[in-house]
Amino acid sequence: MRIEEGGAGLSSHPDQWGRRRFMAALAGGLVAAPLAAEAQQRGKVWRIGVLSTADGPEWEAFRQGLRGLGYVEGQNVFIEYRWHAGKYENLPALASDLVKLNVDVIVAVAPLPTRAARAATAAIPIVFLTVGDPVGLGLAESLAHPGGNITGFQTAVQGGFGGKQLQLLKEAVPTIVRVAVLMIPSNPLHRPYLDQTGPAADALKLKLHVVEARTADDLDKAFGAAVRERADAMHIYGDSITFLHRKRVADLALQSRLPTIYLFKPNVEAGGLMSYGPSEPDMYRRAATSVDKILKGAKAGEIPIEQPIKFELVINLKTAKALGLTIPPSLLARADEVIE
Repeated sequence: MRIEEGGAGLSSHPDQWGRRRFMAALAGGLVAAPLAAEAQQRGKVWRIGVLSTADGPEWEAFRQGLRGLGYVEGQNVFIEYRWHAGKYENLPALASDLVKLNVDVIVAVAPLPTRAARAATAAIPIVFLTVGDPVGLGLAESLAHPGGNITGFQTAVQGGFGGKQLQLLKEAVPTIVRVAVLMIPSNPLHRPYLDQTGPAADALKLKLHVVEARTADDLDKAFGAAVRERADAMHIYGDSITFLHRKRVADLALQSRLPTIYLFKPNVEAGGLMSYGPSEPDMYRRAATSVDKILKGAKAGEIPIEQPIKFELVINLKTAKALGLTIPPSLLARADEVIE
């Protein structure tokens, strides 16, 4: 009995069958090539490097922003976190570590981490956050055209908001005259910030007295100096030291009977009296959009640096009560959040 090797409707002639297989394979390859390329793009796994002080709720806002753009941590994006915990001497090594991992983009928070990232790489795109004056600090050529491998979000606005903070502090505690200003000498923005705030203090008839804390160990001395200078309140500038040790700062302010105003909400959640500044969750969510642009091919240096568009006033009524203060209803009505 003879067995036919061809299938139904196909010739059993070896040459013809071979030609048919060749043509089928060729046609399949032409179709499969773009599909494979598309699948490979869909399957791309990105790596984002983070260089910042510590984890916090603002990073959840960043991750939410990424998820809204189709990035899921652990699936198509991995985030390499490097926390310096206020130890600035570790920044070069942490930045170098991210470069060695060959991340696709670095998100750096505050001036010193941004400088460390910029020094570590001229190739990997950098998106910075909470840098007051990136042009003045030499991190960018201009706000419209940052240049190089960098873009981001600055906290400063035209005219500044230090004066607004003093105005709100004066409105909350009308009797204040002497205000201690807590500065961190290593922070390159604090001195310019003080110079910017001076005219507003004069207009409000407030006298500013600078107290310094070079490290967290100096915080007790700084508050002691404020008390000796008979300060009525304290203006605390944003820095990793006052962020990492925000509970201790709030406790010292309460023990010293000093109403305080801060830049960001977490300090008030830790027990500070009030804060006024850019909304961190808003900035971090918007940073996810800049990262997305870069991952899709945009050059960081061609993405304009953005300014804050949302500010928030937060007041802690529990702390006000502990200090024996009655916050004016008109001020409470303007607060974005009141902690009771």
